[in-house]
Amino acid sequence: MNIKSLLLGSAAALAVVSGAQAADAIVAAEPEPMEYVRVCDAFGTGYFYIPGTETCLKVSGYVRFETGFDSYDRGAGKDDFDWNARTRAKVNFEAKNDSELGTIGSYIAFRTWAENDGTDKDTNKLEIDEAYITAGGFKVGYMYNYWDNDLSGETDDLGSNRLNAIGYEYAADAFSVGVFVEELTRTYSSGYDFYKGNDNIGLDAQVAATFGVVSGELLGAYDFAAENGAVRGKLFADIGPGTLGVAAIWSSGANAYYDVSEWTVAAQYEAKLTDKLSLTPGFQYWWNYGLVSTDEFDDNNDAWTAGLTLDYKVAEGLTTKIAVNYLEEDHGKYEDGLWNGFVRLQRSF
Repeated sequence: MNIKSLLLGSAAALAVVSGAQAADAIVAAEPEPMEYVRVCDAFGTGYFYIPGTETCLKVSGYVRFETGFDSYDRGAGKDDFDWNARTRAKVNFEAKNDSELGTIGSYIAFRTWAENDGTDKDTNKLEIDEAYITAGGFKVGYMYNYWDNDLSGETDDLGSNRLNAIGYEYAADAFSVGVFVEELTRTYSSGYDFYKGNDNIGLDAQVAATFGVVSGELLGAYDFAAENGAVRGKLFADIGPGTLGVAAIWSSGANAYYDVSEWTVAAQYEAKLTDKLSLTPGFQYWWNYGLVSTDEFDDNNDAWTAGLTLDYKVAEGLTTKIAVNYLEEDHGKYEDGLWNGFVRLQRSF
């Protein structure tokens, strides 16, 4: 065999092997393009697009550690000082997208308390804080209503409701008006029970407006099961280094919105001493404090409270709040006075 024959034979063998390998070759599939999370700035900061959709999602929440205390004469030789430490965790999910109906949104918030109050009541139980749907100005679901909006300090008591409701709110730059129909299940502060069935209805409506450095709210509500209601007015004004807030409430009797007293007025001044520190002294007075029947308040009992709230921004996302209050009534449980307050540290994100 000569060199020429050897080379030709080798070339043929290589061609056969190469052909066989080519026939058996595995072709890798093209990788799917990766969709990175995109920032959504259509509804404010913190939103991002859910991958594969045009819906924007925002996740937020906080962890709060708080130690509270109270001190008053409990009688029968009982210790007049008590304190309790507890921790609360809360996570919020907000989703929004544009549609032919306007902006459609949903809000879900979960929270839980971790504490030991001697009864283990609500300890480490996860609950829905709020869950509702919005479409344009319409809102339906489980929510805090207009009454859950006190002054900014921690001294006053101006009402609070969390319930299932449906309503509509129109909002412009400096004006808003809203009406909500709500399912009621209990009175605000008393033990009266008007809610035997599942058809107990309440109605509340609010008008709010801003005029320069002054803003105001007028809120009215009626409890059809209790056949009583309440009206609340609030005013805020930017004065000096802070904001002055005043509020007044009238209640006709036991109802789900406000029945602590027949009349009450509250005032506070939030002084912003620095970018991080604010001090808020507050005061509230109640006339005819407490109910003696479903439609009658105790006209022999008045009460008042005064206190101070300190807010301090420790760092970005980390704040602390300290509140100390004193409450006294003409007669009753706190006739000799009640001291109460808390120290709180909160990490928000």
